[in-house]
Amino acid sequence: MRRVKLIVGLGNPGIEYQFTPHNMGYLAVDRIAEKLGGIRIGNRHCRALTGRAKFGDEDALLAKPETFMNLSGLSVRELVEKYEADPAKDLVVLYDELDFEWGTMRIRERGSSAGHNGVDSIIGAVGPEFIRIRMGVGPGHPVTNGADYVLAPMKKKQLAIADEMLEKAADAVKMIVEEGVGKAMNVFNQRAKESEESNG
Repeated sequence: MRRVKLIVGLGNPGIEYQFTPHNMGYLAVDRIAEKLGGIRIGNRHCRALTGRAKFGDEDALLAKPETFMNLSGLSVRELVEKYEADPAKDLVVLYDELDFEWGTMRIRERGSSAGHNGVDSIIGAVGPEFIRIRMGVGPGHPVTNGADYVLAPMKKKQLAIADEMLEKAADAVKMIVEEGVGKAMNVFNQRAKESEESNG
């Protein structure tokens, strides 16, 4: 079987969750599909909505698990097994990160879940070695109830920042697939650092 990159965006199915911070992963996959010419992500497969994509010569599968966030690993495990993927090289997971302020984006190759239940579920299913794109949705101050915060609809100002971050995330996925994760980390993590320094 020809190797396929698995591009997985985390979120919750249902219209009530569509534009909440916790659905940044879903929104990122939708943005990637749009930028690749309007790929339809409508095929139900391995407990996810999926769509076939191509980045240059590379085959990819865009996926939005429908298991609800906390069970994302069930779908990801099925995708990894079905496509005989090596998570460390072939799996890219996009998700919201409460520890980062709005607009901050970081790419990592491995690590802990940092308390993100969806990522925790994936680590339990396929191990900690997979590429992550973490998109900041934090308000910049402690929140008393993180779950309420990430499941509340985004405000107008947040939607504008989210739009820019989704563009960056789509560009980052393209670079990871076509030029490697090392190059993407150099470019996008540096941008995140510069943005933090200019805001600090």
